[in-house]
Amino acid sequence: MAVISEYEENLDPPSSTKMQCSSSQLGSASYDDLLESLLQQHNQKPLSLLETVVDFLQRRSSLFAEKSVESRISEIFTAAKRRRVEESKEGKADSCTSHVESAGIEPIVEKEKIEGKGISVEEQVTNKPIETPKTPETEATPGKPEEVQNDDDGKGLKPNSGNGADLEHYSWTQTLAEVSVQIPVPPGTKTRFVWCEIKKNSLKAGLKGKPPVLEGQLYAAVKADDCFWSLEDGNTLSILLTKSNQMEWWNCVVKGEPVINTQKVEPENSKLSELDPETRQTVEKMMYDQRQKAMGLPTSDEQQKHDILKKFMTQHPEMDFSKAKIC
Repeated sequence: MAVISEYEENLDPPSSTKMQCSSSQLGSASYDDLLESLLQQHNQKPLSLLETVVDFLQRRSSLFAEKSVESRISEIFTAAKRRRVEESKEGKADSCTSHVESAGIEPIVEKEKIEGKGISVEEQVTNKPIETPKTPETEATPGKPEEVQNDDDGKGLKPNSGNGADLEHYSWTQTLAEVSVQIPVPPGTKTRFVWCEIKKNSLKAGLKGKPPVLEGQLYAAVKADDCFWSLEDGNTLSILLTKSNQMEWWNCVVKGEPVINTQKVEPENSKLSELDPETRQTVEKMMYDQRQKAMGLPTSDEQQKHDILKKFMTQHPEMDFSKAKIC
Protein backbone atom coordinates (compact mmCIF):
# COMPACT_ATOMS: atom_id res chain seq x y z
CA MET A 1 0.00 0.00 0.00
CA ALA A 2 2.91 2.38 0.73
CA VAL A 3 4.27 1.91 -2.78
CA ILE A 4 0.90 2.70 -4.31
CA SER A 5 0.50 5.83 -2.18
CA GLU A 6 3.95 7.16 -3.18
CA TYR A 7 3.17 6.48 -6.83
CA GLU A 8 -0.14 8.33 -6.66
CA GLU A 9 1.50 11.37 -5.05
CA ASN A 10 3.69 11.79 -8.11
CA LEU A 11 0.68 11.88 -10.44
CA ASP A 12 -1.14 15.05 -11.43
CA PRO A 13 -4.01 15.90 -9.08
CA PRO A 14 -7.32 14.61 -10.42
CA SER A 15 -9.97 17.00 -11.66
CA SER A 16 -12.83 17.98 -9.39
CA THR A 17 -15.27 16.08 -11.60
CA LYS A 18 -13.37 12.81 -11.20
CA MET A 19 -13.06 13.35 -7.44
CA GLN A 20 -16.81 13.84 -7.17
CA CYS A 21 -17.48 10.71 -9.22
CA SER A 22 -15.06 8.68 -7.09
CA SER A 23 -16.53 9.85 -3.81
CA SER A 24 -20.04 9.16 -5.12
CA GLN A 25 -19.05 5.67 -6.23
CA LEU A 26 -17.37 4.94 -2.88
CA GLY A 27 -20.48 6.13 -1.06
CA SER A 28 -22.69 3.91 -3.22
CA ALA A 29 -20.37 0.93 -2.76
CA SER A 30 -20.94 0.99 0.99
CA TYR A 31 -24.54 -0.10 0.34
CA ASP A 32 -23.63 -2.92 -2.05
CA ASP A 33 -24.32 -5.74 0.41
CA LEU A 34 -27.72 -4.34 1.37
CA LEU A 35 -28.73 -3.63 -2.23
CA GLU A 36 -27.50 -7.05 -3.36
CA SER A 37 -29.74 -8.64 -0.74
CA LEU A 38 -32.71 -6.56 -1.90
CA LEU A 39 -32.00 -7.46 -5.54
CA GLN A 40 -32.08 -11.16 -4.64
CA GLN A 41 -35.43 -10.64 -2.93
CA HIS A 42 -36.68 -9.18 -6.22
CA ASN A 43 -35.57 -12.27 -8.17
CA GLN A 44 -32.59 -10.44 -9.70
CA LYS A 45 -34.93 -8.01 -11.52
CA PRO A 46 -33.43 -4.48 -11.36
CA LEU A 47 -36.59 -2.71 -12.57
CA SER A 48 -38.67 -4.43 -9.91
CA LEU A 49 -36.24 -3.21 -7.24
CA LEU A 50 -36.30 0.29 -8.75
CA GLU A 51 -40.12 0.35 -8.60
CA THR A 52 -40.01 -0.56 -4.90
CA VAL A 53 -37.49 2.22 -4.17
CA VAL A 54 -39.54 4.81 -6.10
CA ASP A 55 -42.69 3.71 -4.31
CA PHE A 56 -40.95 4.10 -0.94
CA LEU A 57 -39.65 7.58 -1.81
CA GLN A 58 -43.01 8.88 -3.01
CA ARG A 59 -44.65 7.69 0.24
CA ARG A 60 -41.93 8.56 2.75
CA SER A 61 -40.28 11.68 1.27
CA SER A 62 -41.10 14.96 -0.45
CA LEU A 63 -39.05 14.06 -3.56
CA PHE A 64 -41.99 14.03 -5.96
CA ALA A 65 -43.20 17.41 -4.70
CA GLU A 66 -40.21 19.04 -6.40
CA LYS A 67 -40.92 20.45 -9.86
CA SER A 68 -37.56 19.39 -11.27
CA VAL A 69 -37.70 15.80 -10.04
CA GLU A 70 -38.22 14.33 -13.54
CA SER A 71 -35.26 16.14 -15.08
CA ARG A 72 -33.06 15.28 -12.07
CA ILE A 73 -33.91 11.57 -12.32
CA SER A 74 -33.18 11.69 -16.05
CA GLU A 75 -29.80 13.34 -15.33
CA ILE A 76 -28.92 10.61 -12.81
CA PHE A 77 -29.64 7.84 -15.34
CA THR A 78 -27.75 9.70 -18.09
CA ALA A 79 -24.73 10.19 -15.81
CA ALA A 80 -24.76 6.49 -14.86
CA LYS A 81 -24.78 5.46 -18.52
CA ARG A 82 -21.94 7.87 -19.25
CA ARG A 83 -19.85 6.45 -16.37
CA ARG A 84 -20.39 2.92 -17.62
CA VAL A 85 -19.20 3.87 -21.12
CA GLU A 86 -16.16 5.71 -19.73
CA GLU A 87 -15.25 2.78 -17.46
CA SER A 88 -15.52 0.42 -20.41
CA LYS A 89 -13.23 2.65 -22.50
CA GLU A 90 -10.72 2.99 -19.63
CA GLY A 91 -10.64 -0.79 -19.20
CA LYS A 92 -9.81 -1.27 -22.90
CA ALA A 93 -7.18 1.51 -22.78
CA ASP A 94 -5.49 -0.07 -19.74
CA SER A 95 -5.42 -3.42 -21.49
CA CYS A 96 -3.79 -1.90 -24.59
CA THR A 97 -1.21 -0.02 -22.48
CA SER A 98 -0.21 -3.18 -20.60
CA HIS A 99 0.36 -4.99 -23.90
CA VAL A 100 2.54 -2.14 -25.20
CA GLU A 101 4.63 -2.04 -22.01
CA SER A 102 5.09 -5.81 -21.94
CA ALA A 103 6.39 -5.67 -25.52
CA GLY A 104 9.03 -3.09 -24.51
CA ILE A 105 7.62 -0.35 -26.81
CA GLU A 106 7.77 3.21 -25.55
CA PRO A 107 4.56 5.19 -26.15
CA ILE A 108 4.81 8.04 -28.63
CA VAL A 109 4.45 11.48 -27.08
CA GLU A 110 2.94 14.43 -28.90
CA LYS A 111 3.77 17.99 -27.89
CA GLU A 112 1.49 20.87 -28.70
CA LYS A 113 1.78 24.49 -27.89
CA ILE A 114 -1.45 26.34 -27.26
CA GLU A 115 -1.40 29.50 -29.31
CA GLY A 116 -1.60 32.81 -27.44
CA LYS A 117 -1.01 31.21 -24.03
CA GLY A 118 2.41 29.62 -24.37
CA ILE A 119 1.33 26.46 -22.59
CA SER A 120 3.08 23.23 -23.51
CA VAL A 121 0.83 20.19 -23.48
CA GLU A 122 2.05 16.59 -23.59
CA GLU A 123 -0.32 13.79 -24.41
CA GLN A 124 0.33 10.12 -24.85
CA VAL A 125 -1.07 8.83 -28.12
CA THR A 126 -2.38 5.76 -26.34
CA ASN A 127 -4.59 7.97 -24.15
CA LYS A 128 -5.75 10.26 -26.93
CA PRO A 129 -9.37 9.56 -27.94
CA ILE A 130 -9.92 8.42 -31.50
CA GLU A 131 -12.24 10.66 -33.51
CA THR A 132 -14.93 8.74 -35.31
CA PRO A 133 -15.62 10.13 -38.81
CA LYS A 134 -19.16 11.24 -39.45
CA THR A 135 -21.13 9.08 -41.81
CA PRO A 136 -23.92 10.34 -44.06
CA GLU A 137 -26.45 8.59 -41.82
CA THR A 138 -25.46 10.60 -38.74
CA GLU A 139 -25.41 14.01 -40.45
CA ALA A 140 -28.57 16.08 -40.57
CA THR A 141 -30.16 16.36 -44.01
CA PRO A 142 -31.63 19.78 -44.86
CA GLY A 143 -35.31 19.85 -45.73
CA LYS A 144 -36.22 16.74 -43.75
CA PRO A 145 -38.13 16.75 -40.44
CA GLU A 146 -35.93 16.40 -37.38
CA GLU A 147 -35.79 12.78 -36.28
CA VAL A 148 -35.60 11.80 -32.66
CA GLN A 149 -32.58 9.71 -31.69
CA ASN A 150 -33.16 6.06 -30.78
CA ASP A 151 -33.49 6.20 -27.01
CA ASP A 152 -35.83 5.27 -24.18
CA ASP A 153 -38.24 8.09 -25.17
CA GLY A 154 -39.33 6.22 -28.32
CA LYS A 155 -38.77 6.55 -32.07
CA GLY A 156 -40.18 8.79 -34.79
CA LEU A 157 -40.12 12.31 -36.18
CA LYS A 158 -40.25 15.29 -33.89
CA PRO A 159 -43.83 16.68 -34.03
CA ASN A 160 -44.38 20.08 -35.64
CA SER A 161 -46.04 22.96 -33.78
CA GLY A 162 -49.45 21.38 -34.42
CA ASN A 163 -48.42 17.97 -33.00
CA GLY A 164 -48.31 16.46 -36.48
CA ALA A 165 -45.71 16.46 -39.26
CA ASP A 166 -44.66 18.51 -42.29
CA LEU A 167 -43.97 15.95 -45.03
CA GLU A 168 -42.98 16.22 -48.69
CA HIS A 169 -46.45 16.03 -50.27
CA TYR A 170 -48.69 17.05 -47.37
CA SER A 171 -48.73 18.23 -43.78
CA TRP A 172 -50.99 17.42 -40.87
CA THR A 173 -51.80 18.57 -37.35
CA GLN A 174 -53.96 17.19 -34.58
CA THR A 175 -55.74 17.71 -31.31
CA LEU A 176 -57.12 14.95 -29.12
CA ALA A 177 -60.43 15.27 -30.97
CA GLU A 178 -59.47 15.95 -34.61
CA VAL A 179 -56.84 15.50 -37.31
CA SER A 180 -56.38 18.18 -39.99
CA VAL A 181 -54.61 17.32 -43.27
CA GLN A 182 -53.35 19.93 -45.75
CA ILE A 183 -52.50 18.80 -49.32
CA PRO A 184 -51.11 21.40 -51.77
CA VAL A 185 -52.73 21.33 -55.24
CA PRO A 186 -52.02 23.37 -58.39
CA PRO A 187 -53.40 26.95 -58.20
CA GLY A 188 -56.85 27.33 -59.69
CA THR A 189 -57.86 23.72 -59.02
CA LYS A 190 -61.65 23.23 -59.00
CA THR A 191 -63.53 20.95 -56.63
CA ARG A 192 -64.64 18.73 -59.53
CA PHE A 193 -61.02 17.71 -60.06
CA VAL A 194 -60.61 16.62 -56.42
CA TRP A 195 -60.97 13.01 -55.31
CA CYS A 196 -61.52 12.56 -51.56
CA GLU A 197 -63.09 9.46 -50.03
CA ILE A 198 -63.35 9.28 -46.24
CA LYS A 199 -64.48 6.05 -44.59
CA LYS A 200 -64.47 4.86 -40.99
CA ASN A 201 -61.07 3.17 -41.28
CA SER A 202 -59.63 4.38 -44.58
CA LEU A 203 -58.81 7.51 -46.56
CA LYS A 204 -58.13 8.22 -50.24
CA ALA A 205 -57.31 11.77 -51.29
CA GLY A 206 -55.75 13.48 -54.30
CA LEU A 207 -56.62 14.72 -57.78
CA LYS A 208 -58.61 12.75 -60.34
CA GLY A 209 -56.47 11.12 -63.01
CA LYS A 210 -53.36 11.22 -60.81
CA PRO A 211 -51.99 8.85 -58.13
CA PRO A 212 -53.54 9.65 -54.74
CA VAL A 213 -51.41 11.60 -52.27
CA LEU A 214 -52.86 9.63 -49.35
CA GLU A 215 -54.39 6.18 -49.63
CA GLY A 216 -54.74 3.40 -47.11
CA GLN A 217 -55.88 2.42 -43.65
CA LEU A 218 -56.18 5.22 -41.11
CA TYR A 219 -54.16 5.09 -37.89
CA ALA A 220 -57.47 4.72 -35.99
CA ALA A 221 -61.18 4.83 -36.69
CA VAL A 222 -62.95 8.13 -37.38
CA LYS A 223 -66.56 9.33 -37.30
CA ALA A 224 -67.13 9.38 -41.04
CA ASP A 225 -70.32 11.45 -40.78
CA ASP A 226 -68.42 14.19 -38.92
CA CYS A 227 -65.52 14.33 -41.40
CA PHE A 228 -65.38 16.66 -44.41
CA TRP A 229 -63.02 18.21 -46.94
CA SER A 230 -62.81 21.58 -48.66
CA LEU A 231 -60.72 23.41 -51.25
CA GLU A 232 -59.11 26.49 -49.72
CA ASP A 233 -57.91 29.40 -51.90
CA GLY A 234 -57.89 27.11 -54.91
CA ASN A 235 -54.48 25.70 -53.96
CA THR A 236 -54.95 23.57 -50.81
CA LEU A 237 -57.08 20.50 -50.19
CA SER A 238 -58.05 20.62 -46.52
CA ILE A 239 -59.37 17.45 -44.82
CA LEU A 240 -60.82 17.34 -41.30
CA LEU A 241 -61.03 13.94 -39.60
CA THR A 242 -62.97 13.54 -36.34
CA LYS A 243 -61.47 10.82 -34.16
CA SER A 244 -63.69 8.10 -32.73
CA ASN A 245 -61.37 7.73 -29.74
CA GLN A 246 -60.67 11.27 -28.59
CA MET A 247 -58.31 10.20 -25.82
CA GLU A 248 -55.25 9.25 -27.90
CA TRP A 249 -52.61 10.85 -30.12
CA TRP A 250 -52.05 9.59 -33.65
CA ASN A 251 -48.48 8.98 -34.84
CA CYS A 252 -49.49 9.12 -38.51
CA VAL A 253 -52.57 9.74 -40.68
CA VAL A 254 -52.38 6.64 -42.87
CA LYS A 255 -50.48 3.53 -41.84
CA GLY A 256 -47.23 3.11 -43.74
CA GLU A 257 -46.52 6.86 -43.78
CA PRO A 258 -43.69 8.43 -41.67
CA VAL A 259 -44.61 8.43 -37.97
CA ILE A 260 -44.03 10.99 -35.23
CA ASN A 261 -42.93 10.37 -31.65
CA THR A 262 -46.15 10.85 -29.69
CA GLN A 263 -44.19 11.09 -26.43
CA LYS A 264 -42.94 14.47 -27.69
CA VAL A 265 -46.45 15.83 -28.28
CA GLU A 266 -47.14 19.06 -26.39
CA PRO A 267 -50.86 19.94 -26.10
CA GLU A 268 -51.71 23.61 -25.72
CA ASN A 269 -52.60 24.61 -22.16
CA SER A 270 -55.40 26.82 -23.42
CA LYS A 271 -57.07 23.88 -25.15
CA LEU A 272 -56.61 21.73 -22.05
CA SER A 273 -58.31 24.29 -19.85
CA GLU A 274 -61.33 24.33 -22.15
CA LEU A 275 -62.08 20.65 -21.51
CA ASP A 276 -64.68 19.58 -19.00
CA PRO A 277 -63.28 18.45 -15.62
CA GLU A 278 -63.73 14.73 -16.26
CA THR A 279 -62.09 14.83 -19.71
CA ARG A 280 -59.28 17.08 -18.48
CA GLN A 281 -58.52 14.68 -15.62
CA THR A 282 -58.32 11.80 -18.10
CA VAL A 283 -56.00 13.76 -20.41
CA GLU A 284 -53.71 14.82 -17.56
CA LYS A 285 -53.55 11.21 -16.34
CA MET A 286 -52.63 10.05 -19.84
CA MET A 287 -49.86 12.68 -20.11
CA TYR A 288 -48.49 11.71 -16.68
CA ASP A 289 -48.44 8.01 -17.61
CA GLN A 290 -46.58 8.81 -20.85
CA ARG A 291 -43.88 10.67 -18.92
CA GLN A 292 -43.59 7.83 -16.39
CA LYS A 293 -43.21 5.22 -19.13
CA ALA A 294 -40.56 7.36 -20.86
CA MET A 295 -38.50 7.29 -17.65
CA GLY A 296 -39.12 3.60 -17.01
CA LEU A 297 -41.25 4.36 -13.94
CA PRO A 298 -44.65 2.90 -12.95
CA THR A 299 -47.84 4.50 -14.26
CA SER A 300 -50.55 5.88 -12.00
CA ASP A 301 -52.51 2.60 -12.18
CA GLU A 302 -49.40 0.58 -11.31
CA GLN A 303 -48.63 2.90 -8.39
CA GLN A 304 -52.18 2.49 -7.12
CA LYS A 305 -51.84 -1.31 -7.23
CA HIS A 306 -48.56 -1.08 -5.33
CA ASP A 307 -50.15 1.14 -2.66
CA ILE A 308 -53.09 -1.25 -2.20
CA LEU A 309 -50.75 -4.23 -1.87
CA LYS A 310 -48.47 -2.38 0.58
CA LYS A 311 -51.47 -1.45 2.70
CA PHE A 312 -52.68 -5.05 2.69
CA MET A 313 -49.22 -6.28 3.72
CA THR A 314 -49.15 -3.76 6.59
CA GLN A 315 -52.56 -4.87 7.80
CA HIS A 316 -51.54 -8.55 7.76
CA PRO A 317 -48.04 -8.80 9.24
CA GLU A 318 -48.65 -12.45 10.15
CA MET A 319 -48.61 -13.42 6.46
CA ASP A 320 -45.40 -14.24 4.59
CA PHE A 321 -44.97 -12.15 1.45
CA SER A 322 -41.30 -12.98 0.82
CA LYS A 323 -42.15 -15.06 -2.24
CA ALA A 324 -44.91 -12.80 -3.54
CA LYS A 325 -44.33 -11.34 -7.00
CA ILE A 326 -45.33 -7.70 -7.36
CA CYS A 327 -46.28 -7.15 -11.02
